[in-house]
Amino acid sequence: MKSREIRLTQHFTGPVKSDYFEMAETELPEPAEGEVVVRNAWLSVDPYMRGRMIGVKTYIDPFEVGAPLEGGAVGQVVQSKADGFKEGDWVMSMKGWREGYVAAADGLTKIDASVLPPEAYLGVAGLTGMTAYIGLKRIIELKEGETLWMSAAAGAVGSAGVQFAKAMGANVIATAGGKEKTDFCTEIGADAVVDYKATDDLAGAVRAAAEPFGGVDAYFENVGGDHLQAALDVIKPHGRMAVCGMIARYNDDTPLPGPTNLTQIIAKKLKVQGFILSDHFDLQGEFIKDLSDWMMAGKVKTRDTVYDGIEQTPDAFMGLFTGANIGKMLVKL
Repeated sequence: MKSREIRLTQHFTGPVKSDYFEMAETELPEPAEGEVVVRNAWLSVDPYMRGRMIGVKTYIDPFEVGAPLEGGAVGQVVQSKADGFKEGDWVMSMKGWREGYVAAADGLTKIDASVLPPEAYLGVAGLTGMTAYIGLKRIIELKEGETLWMSAAAGAVGSAGVQFAKAMGANVIATAGGKEKTDFCTEIGADAVVDYKATDDLAGAVRAAAEPFGGVDAYFENVGGDHLQAALDVIKPHGRMAVCGMIARYNDDTPLPGPTNLTQIIAKKLKVQGFILSDHFDLQGEFIKDLSDWMMAGKVKTRDTVYDGIEQTPDAFMGLFTGANIGKMLVKL
């Protein structure tokens, strides 16, 4: 079986460019005992991947130049030499950015594509949804009747978080950019929506939107920059912030000044906590149970932005940083 894959041509800082990626074709080897051959059907691209392209180890190793990139993927087994895996089984892996691969079966997760479509395991039912769940449940400890501000609310984590927060009985103020995205936030249940591109006073707009609910109790950070500055001004005393990502800063060439109002953390006695999904897998069972209940009750909807073909993977990734996606960004093979 031949497989095309996307490789990184160099480590870089600054904006992502198509020159930093190349496509290559390889011949997959025969599987050894305990291995399977998988043909990918869906690939995920996510903002955190940008940090792995700089060439510096953070909480995870950087991508290797000249090697296939890695990311979430779901596909089907086409050949198996592993007990418990047969041709046609659906599996989830971190072997994305490629059409197929050979891997040890014990490093793969079988999924049930009869319950949910396979691509859902890369979005609301996968690591994306679980990230939103952890931020709300464990980091913020969101309570019924409280008011949450969800930034990047039309994105993958944000749109899941809006719906999970509503299912938990909270009020939700959503911020997103442009009419299509703000309409989507309303569609998935946000109580109030602010178009950050249409205001010169983000803090004032969010404060006004939250006033009927008694103000903002908690903030879910996906953006950074002016959003974090505004959140520190708006959030109530004893507020909680779950810091998941800061996509506004990922392509900076040089460090930019941070918020000028960090003293609000002290004055308002705020809890501000960053988190990484891999530290919280003990909540996976609880997440799956709650999500199943919410989906059965019709409280969670999904929407994806889909690019077609392995050659479109770099474009899909770059689109994350220009706001090209509503919901989860996926590549269909």
